[in-house]
Amino acid sequence: MKNEVFLLREGFSASPLSDEVIERITGKTYKENSEIDLDDLSYLQIRYIDFSHNIADGEMIVHKSLAKEVLEIFEMLFEAEYEIEKIKLCDEYDGDDEASMADNNSSAFNFRNVAGTQELSLHALGRAIDINPLYNPYIVGEEISPANSIPYVDRSKDFSHKINHHDLAYKVFASKGWKWGGDWENSKDYQHFYKPKGNPVKSAVDKLKKLVTE
Repeated sequence: MKNEVFLLREGFSASPLSDEVIERITGKTYKENSEIDLDDLSYLQIRYIDFSHNIADGEMIVHKSLAKEVLEIFEMLFEAEYEIEKIKLCDEYDGDDEASMADNNSSAFNFRNVAGTQELSLHALGRAIDINPLYNPYIVGEEISPANSIPYVDRSKDFSHKINHHDLAYKVFASKGWKWGGDWENSKDYQHFYKPKGNPVKSAVDKLKKLVTE
C-alpha cells in the first residue's frame, strides 16, 4: 500500500513521515526493528475539542493502512464536540508511556512492549490509540497505569471523560471495527482502542468453511 498525502478536510490530514518527524521520533518512539518500517507509518494532523472546549490541533502517528479511518473517527468526535485534553506524539515525553498517560495525553504509535511483558504492543505497529488515559486507566491485578489514575479505577462512579459502552468514543471506534480494552476479561484497559491486523490465512479458511457449510 502506497503511503500518500490525504486531506480529509481542514485540520485533518495524513502524510508520509517527513525528515523532521523522523528525526523527532528516532531513538524515542521509533527504534530499528524487523516489525515495522518508517514507510509503514503515516503522520496525522488532527483537530479536536480540548477540556476548555476550545478548538485545538494535535498530531498522531498510525499505520498507513489505518490513516483515513482514524481521521474519520476523529472528525466524528470533533463534530460531536467530544472533549480530548491533548493529542501529542509520545515523543514529547521521550517515549515514556507512563509519563504520557499521567499527563492525560491521547496518543498512538510507540514501539514498545505491552507493560510488564515481552509481548509487542499494537502501539508498536501503529494499530492502537489511547484516549484520555488518566480518566481511563489500564488495570491488571494490583497494577494501575498511570499511577495517578487511582480516583478513576472505580467504574461504577460517575465522572467526566469516562469511557464505557455508552460513551461516544467507544461507539465511534466500534463503528469502524476497532476493539476496546475495556472488554478484556483478565485485565481492563479503558483508554485503549485497537485494530489487530487480519490474518489472511485464517480469513481464507473461514471463507472456505462457510462455503462448505452453505
